[in-house]
Amino acid sequence: MPEVLSQSQIDALLNSMNGGGGGSSPAEEEPQEKKYRKYDFSSPRKFTKDRLKMLSSIFDNYSRVLTTRINGLVHATCEISVESVEEQRYFEFSNALSDSAVLTTAHLILKEEMEETPVLFYAAAPIMVSMMDRMTGGNGDVDSLPDDYTYTELDLKLFEVLMKDFVSMMGITWENYIQLEFEFGRVENNPTLVQLIGLEETVVLIDMKVAFSNVEGSISIVLPEAVLMEIFTQINAGSASKKSNSEDHSDEIFDNLRESTLEIRAELARTTLRLDDVYRLNVGDVIDLNQKKDSTLNLYVGGQRWFNGLMGVSDKKLAVKIKEVYHNAGRRDRVVNEQ
Repeated sequence: MPEVLSQSQIDALLNSMNGGGGGSSPAEEEPQEKKYRKYDFSSPRKFTKDRLKMLSSIFDNYSRVLTTRINGLVHATCEISVESVEEQRYFEFSNALSDSAVLTTAHLILKEEMEETPVLFYAAAPIMVSMMDRMTGGNGDVDSLPDDYTYTELDLKLFEVLMKDFVSMMGITWENYIQLEFEFGRVENNPTLVQLIGLEETVVLIDMKVAFSNVEGSISIVLPEAVLMEIFTQINAGSASKKSNSEDHSDEIFDNLRESTLEIRAELARTTLRLDDVYRLNVGDVIDLNQKKDSTLNLYVGGQRWFNGLMGVSDKKLAVKIKEVYHNAGRRDRVVNEQ
């Protein structure tokens, strides 16, 4: 007898034929495509993630130092934070600058030698003009500042004062890793004249956000590959040198210990006397130590028992022949001297 479909099976078959099945739609079943960051094989990365994290930590510290300094200079409260630390080509940074942008150069001084390739500072005009306005008694409002604002001669003088402070404080933030300093170079109001970094050269760009109550802006710092490579090389060399010095120092300590002088005390035995007995002792009295004449005695070095042995004579002088050696915490290894 042929099998008869139930009503529920018939309904399910009809729904599937009409496209009205209870299953999920293809759009729901299709997994979301993962997004991957494009990698430019023509421009391989020069710095590892760990190096970039180190720089992020260093400039987080720099932002805190700079916040304190700016608050003191302009007598207003601002907040500075690191927005990004990215590796890129220099032309990506320079192409984004306007014709009216002002750059500041600074040079790394490491081991009393100045690095030729400069570090660059760029500060957005609104934030710099606001700070300069506060320094001259204003309230820092820059609502009417045009996008292509050109700095006046007075502006550039105040601009230089601020940037000298910014540059001088940057070396402090590296102290946990290396001793270095940055020397102010010059303020250049024509960025096309700053050609000390090759357009294709790799740089690390640090962007920081500066926020006052009435204005926000950014400060960018460009660290060329040559500068960073020199710094990281010195950091690695310093780490290796510290390790080497530590090992050499250990050898020196052991050499000094070997040449140090320690008191050695031989103890025949111990006994207990009453104070009255001690008071009555006279020349010729005998104290019974309850030991045989050939019993071993203990040798103490620096107050710790290290050996025991037998008393004897060597070169007409009293001597002790070591029979046993004791090591730390009472543990002992027997060393029998057969000579």
